[in-house]
Parts: sequence; C-alpha cells; structure tokens
Amino acid sequence: QVQLVESGGGLVQAGGSLRLSCAASGRTFSSYTMGWFRQAPEKQREFVGAISWSGDMTYYADSVKGRFCISRDNAKNTVLLQMNSLKPEDTAVYYCAAKLTTTLTTTLYDYWGQGTQVTVSS
Repeated sequence: QVQLVESGGGLVQAGGSLRLSCAASGRTFSSYTMGWFRQAPEKQREFVGAISWSGDMTYYADSVKGRFCISRDNAKNTVLLQMNSLKPEDTAVYYCAAKLTTTLTTTLYDYWGQGTQVTVSS
C-alpha cells in the first residue's frame, strides 16, 4: 500500500509555471506507475499524464502535451509535475495516483492523494 501527498499548488498568472510534488510513503514506490489527474469545478476528473515505474516512459493528455512534464525520483519517493505555459483552463484540483499495472494509457488507479489546488488567472 502507498499513501500519497501532493503539494505545490497555488495561484499563478497565465503563461507562468508551477511545479507540483507528490510524496509517497512505502518502500515499494519504485514498483508503481504514477499518474496525475485534475478536476475542475463541475467537470469530470481528467487524466493529465503518467510515468512508468522506472521513469523512462511518459504519456500525456493532448491538452497538456508540450507544456507539462512528469518526472520521478525513486530514491526520494517523489513524483513531480512541471507545468509551463499555464492557461486559465488548467485551473483545477490536481491529484497524483499510483497503480501497479504498467500500462500508461489506462486510467484505473489504486491509490490517490488528497489533491492540491492550482488556479491560473487570466
């Protein structure tokens, strides 16, 4: 089992950058595929991207491709979401999630963090 805690959210102007961090507990962090999701008010949760257990593969939603970058440090049990060129439509609560399956394109995850708010002003 793994517990996830996101941090780094906040208010940023359009065009700016923000980096979210997800700290995981547990000694098997490196076994998990990690994903990021977001949910805007009155909208369904949306997949943002995922990174393989080794960190050598990533997969992104079209809406963030080229602007967002996911990385991980297995020695520190941390996964990062670097968000650049932010837009007002990126405003949402961002969640990190973990799963043991290795397919990056599936969105069924086993463990979830509590989320962190990102607000992008125009």
